[in-house]
Amino acid sequence: MAVALVVAAGQGERLGSRGPKAFVQLNGRAMVEWSIAALRSSPLIEQIVLALPAGATAPAGCIGVTGGVTRNDSVQAALAAARSDLDPVLIHDAARPLVTAALIAEVLAGLDGVDCAIAASPVTDTTKECDGDHLVLRTLDRSRLWRVQTPQVFTRAALRQALSHSPPGEIAQATDEAMLVERSGGTVRVVPAPAENLKVTTPLDLNLAELLLSRRVD
Repeated sequence: MAVALVVAAGQGERLGSRGPKAFVQLNGRAMVEWSIAALRSSPLIEQIVLALPAGATAPAGCIGVTGGVTRNDSVQAALAAARSDLDPVLIHDAARPLVTAALIAEVLAGLDGVDCAIAASPVTDTTKECDGDHLVLRTLDRSRLWRVQTPQVFTRAALRQALSHSPPGEIAQATDEAMLVERSGGTVRVVPAPAENLKVTTPLDLNLAELLLSRRVD
């Protein structure tokens, strides 16, 4: 059985919220509660641990810990509070409220034979690499490019190895834990996921998430 770590300690400056982003109201409930509902509906998840802003309280049935300054600090705090007998470890961003139990199951199944499996959607736009002056260096082959999402699932051993053996500077700069597994020599598999599993970062994202969630209810 798996343990789910939900990263919910962000303040949401780009969203323009007056409080923690994970607790912004989204179709009648706090944003983080949509992810919790999906995780609870999965029979594969035994425990849910949330990394929260200082002073925030976890919903009933979840364990809450105070998150750190960086994303990876929050992940390590949540992992330390999780049951040590649960393996694999699933990490999900509270800012992705459109996650489904089906996607959770697919990413967990994708862990077979690798150290890490990550939800991702294929890049559909033409993508160019530029220098610091915004001059194009080259056009990338989009058939090999993926937009990475969460959930991301790890064997506990691979996640611990990546977190404990990566230099502090590398950990602080990592935008997800899969990057650390890659750099430590682990194997990472992409699991195709719908683009609608978006990350809420801006007011436009919030509006789009509200629309998509309302269609599910309807």
